[in-house]
Amino acid sequence: MPTKEDFVKALKLVRENSEKDKKKFQQTVDLIINLRDFDIKKNSINTFVTLPHRVKDKKVAGFLEKKSAVIDTITKVEFEDFKDKKKLKKLVKEYDFFISNAKLMPTVAITFGRVLGPASKMPSPQLGVVMNEEDKTIKEIVSKINAVVRLRTKEPTVKVSIGKEADKDEDLAENALAVYNEVFKSLPKQKENLRSVLVKYTMTKPAKVAL
Repeated sequence: MPTKEDFVKALKLVRENSEKDKKKFQQTVDLIINLRDFDIKKNSINTFVTLPHRVKDKKVAGFLEKKSAVIDTITKVEFEDFKDKKKLKKLVKEYDFFISNAKLMPTVAITFGRVLGPASKMPSPQLGVVMNEEDKTIKEIVSKINAVVRLRTKEPTVKVSIGKEADKDEDLAENALAVYNEVFKSLPKQKENLRSVLVKYTMTKPAKVAL
């Protein structure tokens, strides 16, 4: 099992390599967990993990019955506007995350599901469906959304952003370890399902984390 120190060691190597070819933009730090002997149909991973250190503030929109003062809102009467596929695709690109009033979920699925589903942005019962539209409730759920990343296997690989290169290696390592632990406990054969664990910046070669 890799430790925090194993992740820090790999991250330092990536940082050293990045310093040799410094980019003019802030690179994202990715954790990549490659799997083996893993049937994505039988054992697919689709969950959220709360990170100890926030990666970024996400742009959140809500499907609600009335306009919210907290987030951008699409009310039920506006759903008709999104029958235009171009407008629908633009909406999906504009926001990182969507929440919905529970009462509206069936209509949301019919109207928006064909685009939100493939983009993994459908409001989720795990984190994204609200029972009331009070500002306090919406603020709480947005705060939770900003602290989590979604883990989903569409292929035998889990790839997720754990921060930016400006973040401390120790903080990045703690985020990486939180994701790794969540993935590991979801694997049917656990260690036998692990092929490799890597960290990388947007424009660098990956560095292996000792297993």
